[in-house]
Amino acid sequence: MKNIKIDDICKFRFLSDIRLDSKGENACFLVHKVNDERDGYNSNLWMYYGDNNRYCQITNFNKAKNFFWDKDDKHIVFQNHRENNDKVTNFYKVGIDGGTPEKLFEINRKVNSIERINDKLYLFTSTYNHVQENDINQIEGDYIIVDEIPFWNNGSGYTSKNRNRLYIFNVETGKHSPITGEYMDVEQYTVKDDNILFIGKEYKNKMQVENNIFMYNIENEEYIKVSPQRKFSYSYAAFIDNHEIIFSGSDMTRYGNNENHKFFIIDLKTKDIRCITPELEISLWNTVGSDCRFGGSPTMKIKEDKLYFTTSEDGNSYLNEIDKYGNIKRTIENNGSVDSYDVSQGKVIFIALIRKKLQEIYLKSGLYEVQKTNINEWVQKERKITNIDKISTESDLGVKVDGWIMKPVDFEEGKKYPAILNIHGGPKSAFGDVFFHEMQYWSGKGYVVFFCNLRGSNTRDNEYSDIRGRFGTIDYEDIMNFTDAVLEKCPYIDRERLGVTGGSYGGYMTNWIIGHTDRFKAAVSQRCISNWISKFNTTDIGYYWVEDQNKATPWSDVNKLWDHSPIKYANKVKTPTLFIHSDEDYRCYLGEGIQMFTALKYHNVESKLCVFKGANHELSRSGNPLQRIGRLKEITKWFDYYLMK
Repeated sequence: MKNIKIDDICKFRFLSDIRLDSKGENACFLVHKVNDERDGYNSNLWMYYGDNNRYCQITNFNKAKNFFWDKDDKHIVFQNHRENNDKVTNFYKVGIDGGTPEKLFEINRKVNSIERINDKLYLFTSTYNHVQENDINQIEGDYIIVDEIPFWNNGSGYTSKNRNRLYIFNVETGKHSPITGEYMDVEQYTVKDDNILFIGKEYKNKMQVENNIFMYNIENEEYIKVSPQRKFSYSYAAFIDNHEIIFSGSDMTRYGNNENHKFFIIDLKTKDIRCITPELEISLWNTVGSDCRFGGSPTMKIKEDKLYFTTSEDGNSYLNEIDKYGNIKRTIENNGSVDSYDVSQGKVIFIALIRKKLQEIYLKSGLYEVQKTNINEWVQKERKITNIDKISTESDLGVKVDGWIMKPVDFEEGKKYPAILNIHGGPKSAFGDVFFHEMQYWSGKGYVVFFCNLRGSNTRDNEYSDIRGRFGTIDYEDIMNFTDAVLEKCPYIDRERLGVTGGSYGGYMTNWIIGHTDRFKAAVSQRCISNWISKFNTTDIGYYWVEDQNKATPWSDVNKLWDHSPIKYANKVKTPTLFIHSDEDYRCYLGEGIQMFTALKYHNVESKLCVFKGANHELSRSGNPLQRIGRLKEITKWFDYYLMK
């Protein structure tokens, strides 16, 4: 067996968006892999056949997306993304045993998502821009005009006046018509009979955090707002019976924008609203990090009068169900990460990262969760994979911090090893003991890798996740105390050869660490934050997220923003640091990395800036494969130079 290789990422298969037929017998899902040219990913439909536990690929268009079961349970309708343009989207139908797909219909817009209403009607979303679609004199290509914030979005480029608009398409006439206004941005929608529920926000000039729930009646062709008149952030809404709506959301009064959501019921007859989970404090979505996923899946689904949802708890993502009375039951018990799932006729099927394995499909059978595919089995057969050992520590304030240690895969007793501290993004994200390619690769190179869920992480209750106004204080204490505990527990770590790295918030914390301690011999700061003042005014979330997280704006308390900015302490840095950034990262803009790099160069600290052209904030997770390999190669070269001597 060989150690994990840097380009193994090109051989992995990533699974997403699994869907059962109406009988709960067969399941369709997407499988993504790096294409032969390594400039992108191929995505094809696969089937799992429940009667004989067989699975196989059924399309080879390589750009399949937005699929759903046809009403006969014998065909899959899907979108061929390769043929997409701004004017036409083509949909095909293929049998569950494969064969040549048949073109079913086309929609004269670029479709973002779609759902079948009935035999002739489909509901879909498409990006609408009032200026571009109504101003025939607009000049394209030479310059860009923006007149609202945010004016760009990570992964989407310049988005001024763009709205995710909701449309109904009639397959018999080939016509489509909008059901939301030009300035309404739709975030989530569900259909029940003749009613459409959707969450959205209507705005001009400045997008707000708050949104609302609306209900559209197909027969009457009009919608009304059904959410109450108050400041609220809604994340999901659906009918749980004929006259009651279940929704998740938060008023953001106790813990700000990142406050964990609770579940509520709206009675459409009485207009009464009640919270059915007043004591619920955990996160209602999967935030367990990994660089071995591709493609998204819904986090909540209404199935058979119950709402299914994922939670992030203690470094794991679980599947749960709730009824309209607030009774919650954990559906999937295995530790790991549930990445996609579906429920039909009492059967639960899901895609997960479990027990150091890459994604596979599992079926809940009675009390057991049984693995049904071996799509990535070659990794266990051909590669050495190191164990991920859990360690819990106590901070100075008596707060429990969970973390993990990975020994070198070829560990030898009595030998001293260099070590890398890895810090997750967010901060409201989380690590767990799931497969992480880059960390397995470093283990194969002879590094100890250690990481933790410091305060701010999305792994426990609201209080644990809340570090607003305290960035660089209690989180820094937690991670330094954790490092001390790891070094005490692991005498095989060479204390003189420690490295630190992280991306996004992890990049912020890397920048903060090197300005406050010299204990690390080398650092790699990825897609970082260095200056809260500049981040406020440049990034796609800056103007509302920075104020919420730091309890200050450049005008209300510029000194507070400056005090919590790593750039303030750049004159104290002595650690050689590599900065990794993407030139189209609008979440943590390139200027954040440039500022810190320039400051270190000015103060004669060894540093380097590596900029990936055309990449964005998602480089390490879903970026161009060759750039992902290049990124990991540059990080490892930097650590090898300073830590392997």
